[in-house]
Amino acid sequence: MIVLSCFDGMSCGQIALNRLGIRVDKYYASEIDKYAIKVTQSNYPDTIQLGSITEWREWNIERPDIIIGGSPCQGFSIAGNRLEFDDPRSKLFLDYYEILKKYKPKYFLLENVRMSETCENKISSMLGELYPEVVTQYDLLGKHLLEPIVINSALVSAQNRVRLYWTNIQGIKQPEDKGILLKDILESGEADREKSYCIDANYFKGGNMENYKEKARRQIVNTDGKTPALSSSAWEHNNTLLKGGLTWRKLTPLECERLQTVPDNYTNHVSNSQRYRQLGNGWTVDVICHILKGIKDV
Repeated sequence: MIVLSCFDGMSCGQIALNRLGIRVDKYYASEIDKYAIKVTQSNYPDTIQLGSITEWREWNIERPDIIIGGSPCQGFSIAGNRLEFDDPRSKLFLDYYEILKKYKPKYFLLENVRMSETCENKISSMLGELYPEVVTQYDLLGKHLLEPIVINSALVSAQNRVRLYWTNIQGIKQPEDKGILLKDILESGEADREKSYCIDANYFKGGNMENYKEKARRQIVNTDGKTPALSSSAWEHNNTLLKGGLTWRKLTPLECERLQTVPDNYTNHVSNSQRYRQLGNGWTVDVICHILKGIKDV
């Protein structure tokens, strides 16, 4: 199989294909983040890096059998400024669409965050026009809508992470709940809840205890043992803080890998800050496996 991965990041799609045992003859990756590329090439040295997706007209590649990608979500996210298609990062979806239109691969997969109904329908309409044979709905104007599948990573991991997945791979249902809890993936300590909040690219950033735990909704855990009380700046540097007689800490990079169902130490080729960032930007691999399994079944 020849694969083209747009916005490849640290190549979670490649992990999924490898986990499923789907043979990859060539894997083209479009990515510009040097740290993400370093992680990818350290694990999959045969990956063919293409650079920015905006330069796709200059690519000299074989026609892919599948095109995958998760376009930047900041402009679409209901938790952000919601600039939608006015955000230059969101507009990169249009490059993905043009690439899909040019190559018309047998399969495709697009991932993104929950967004406004208007944006979701626009994407669904554009993809539905390219793949009318698998449309799931029509809008009021009679346009094809290839609606996304909504999957929460909590079904296959210890993390709540709701995402939209557009694909022409048919027969995709909700994954079976594996019953994995946050306590199951910890290196040490005790979890303060059953499932982690969604890990994002800013997880490495510190802050005071209340802001870190409540306002920013970033996961911390109760550790074994106790330490002297730490100042806010010490919290940022040491990632631990004493509160209520208990010591709390952030999740480790390895624990975040487990949240994303990435192999242990897959990202250990870069700094911890970059490990958190790449994992926050990445996919939950076992969700991608669940979707791409439809190819293997065929």
